[in-house]
Amino acid sequence: MRRRDHNIFANATSLLICGLLAGVVVAAAVFPAAAMSGLAAKAGGQTFASLPSEIKDFSSPQITRIYASDNKTQISQFYDEFRSDVPLKDISKHMRDAIVAAEDREFFHHNGVDLKGVARAFVNNNNGKQKQGASTITMQWVRMSLAYSATNPQDVVDATKDTPKRKITEMKYALQVEKDLGKEAILERYLNIAPFGNQAYGVFAASQVYFNKKPKDLTVAQSAMLASIVKAPSSFNPTSTEGHEQLLQRRNNYVIPGMLEMGAITKEQAEAAKKEGMPTKVKPVGNGCVSVAKNSWGFFCDYFYRWWMSQEQFGETSYDRERRLKSGGYRITTTLDIKGQQAARDRISDKIGEKNQDALLLAGVEPATGKVRLLSANRKYKLDDPTNPKNEMSPDPRKARQGIRGSFPNTTNPLLTGGGDITGYQAGSVMKMFTMVAALEKGYPLGYTIKAEKRYKSGYIIDSGNDSACPGTHFWCPSNSGGGGSGVYNMWTAFGKSINTYFVPLEERVGAENVVAVAKRFGIQFRAPEDAELATPERAPQWGAFTLGVSNTTPLDMANAYATLAGDGMYCEPTPIEQIITQNGDKLDIGKPHCIRATSKDVARATLDATRCPVGDSAQLGQCRGGTAPQTRSTVKHPVFGKTGTTDADKTASLVAGTTSLVVAGYLVNPDYQNHPDRMSHSVVNPAVYNTLADYMEGKPKVQFKKPDNEKIAVGDQRSIPDVVCDSVDSARDRLEDAGFSVSIGSPINSNCPAGTVAGTDPSGRTIKGGVVVLQPSTGNDGQQPPNGPVPGPGQPSAEPPRPRR
Repeated sequence: MRRRDHNIFANATSLLICGLLAGVVVAAAVFPAAAMSGLAAKAGGQTFASLPSEIKDFSSPQITRIYASDNKTQISQFYDEFRSDVPLKDISKHMRDAIVAAEDREFFHHNGVDLKGVARAFVNNNNGKQKQGASTITMQWVRMSLAYSATNPQDVVDATKDTPKRKITEMKYALQVEKDLGKEAILERYLNIAPFGNQAYGVFAASQVYFNKKPKDLTVAQSAMLASIVKAPSSFNPTSTEGHEQLLQRRNNYVIPGMLEMGAITKEQAEAAKKEGMPTKVKPVGNGCVSVAKNSWGFFCDYFYRWWMSQEQFGETSYDRERRLKSGGYRITTTLDIKGQQAARDRISDKIGEKNQDALLLAGVEPATGKVRLLSANRKYKLDDPTNPKNEMSPDPRKARQGIRGSFPNTTNPLLTGGGDITGYQAGSVMKMFTMVAALEKGYPLGYTIKAEKRYKSGYIIDSGNDSACPGTHFWCPSNSGGGGSGVYNMWTAFGKSINTYFVPLEERVGAENVVAVAKRFGIQFRAPEDAELATPERAPQWGAFTLGVSNTTPLDMANAYATLAGDGMYCEPTPIEQIITQNGDKLDIGKPHCIRATSKDVARATLDATRCPVGDSAQLGQCRGGTAPQTRSTVKHPVFGKTGTTDADKTASLVAGTTSLVVAGYLVNPDYQNHPDRMSHSVVNPAVYNTLADYMEGKPKVQFKKPDNEKIAVGDQRSIPDVVCDSVDSARDRLEDAGFSVSIGSPINSNCPAGTVAGTDPSGRTIKGGVVVLQPSTGNDGQQPPNGPVPGPGQPSAEPPRPRR
């Protein structure tokens, strides 16, 4: 509440100043032109003349408004004081007249200091009557201006403390302000800075809070009510019983009669205004991200806020940055796509409810810009009510015993973007993409073949007691999901079917430290302390499991990493900003896309070609053999790329899918209890991702992905495979190894060749230099079934086909 002027001449000290004051006000009233010079000396030497008269430039706190990418839909607002300046022409004349009638009826007849008011206050206050002030509208504006322009707390105290010295200083300023600005400018500034209670500062905010209308539309009665509040905003509060009655009396018995006395309204208007009712409730004023809980924008709003608070351009400290956001009056257009955001929310709602302890998280990023287009979850961005909590107890028994509630249905944790204690989630095989990039950078083409085993003995050392260790050793022996998946694969087929025992040996050949380095270049943050330790140069060479997705990531991290491929290898820092405009209409060059090269254009294009296999699309440079999310291409109806992922025991499930316009990453996780016993289903996360992408792409032109300029990066150096049919196995092995191939012995097949000789090779014809060629021994049975049943064909596992790691 703004302090009113009381008792300004109440003691002996003030009487000593009165001589000075009397000379000043008389001079101001009778000889305006001389008020700032000789008459001041006549009243008290150089004391008055030595006071400052120019107010520092200042800007009162203004609302910062946040808009979606359409620049029309307001998604949030931030403020310290709910205020937005408007020009005088956009303020009802009734409001202008009412504030003059309420605060300073001589406003248009004095030069900033009201001589009669000063005299009246002096006499009244020294006769023991109710204390009166003598501040004009100009002097009130001066006082508030000095407080807002203060650079330290003491200046604020000096500007508002009820002392004679302050009063005289205000008078000096007021006389100068009247000369510099004029009446209309002063009235405009006053109406935009005055407090109106209930978080409303300035007439724009007051019109919104009390009447939900613009200032230019205020009626006589509404204007009189608002003007009545300014005297004592806390006391004259229409929402309280006592305040409502006091406000009604001031409106009807003082302000409206004053307007009539001034000739601003007719008697009929005055009587009608007195009969008009006053509101008893006010419009809720949203502030910050929790105020948009009813919409699906909260998580994006939170991401924007955290982004702002991380920008040093907005201040050296977090306090400075927050004050600038909440008082700067910016118009900020964000990257949030309303259509895409709503689609994500709808698709999530189709698959999972808000009260489900599992969280379905979707993040969407635009390639080549890093613009974050959507962030959605089956949660409300909202604080749980501590007195009447709606959140259920945490599913983690340890947390539940401590009385800790879960994040469902309400949370303000940055589940999708990370931060605070949210370090991310293991997303599984989506991380294999980084191994593929590292391999291509090291000269391994997409066509590079490896004979994948059911279980692979790696050179990575782990605890011998670990279930993943080879029996009796300390070497890590990973297997494929379901225990099968053996055969000869290249990057197209291994990535499409998510073959662990292809990517682990590929990582060994490339160097795990190089795979980790790619992930860093692609924006993976390694927020978890244990991940950050493993990602160091000293530890990374032994991080064999990295390619299988054991490090924590967020949906935003992963969406942006895959967007780097579609952006021709340019990593763009994720940003929520399209445009920031200041109060003065200046555009700030902050938040614009900032991109650096993460890998070469050809490596990115080649990698993307292989990442089309998991999502049901066709590679342009090689052959896909099935995928783990084949419905994606037929649903999106655009060229697509991506990857599924799961972790051990299906504790998380993920899908990344993208086009040239948008990449969406979806995670199905339990953020409160990551070691939970449940199995996450791709039947939940996959449709949410590809349907959201399809909704976003509807009506957009189909754009094909670009091929590498040097297609050898994909197919490699192809060599002819010698014809070794019916050769002995030893002879065939020697010939193939002499030709530069890696030789492996496969399962027998039926052929015309004698038993024990070679029936054929897999592959046949041509393959990559240094690639694997599997020799297929002959059973000696010409078209007959072997004694133990059919023999698997080339590249097929001998066991029942496994469920691949997705």
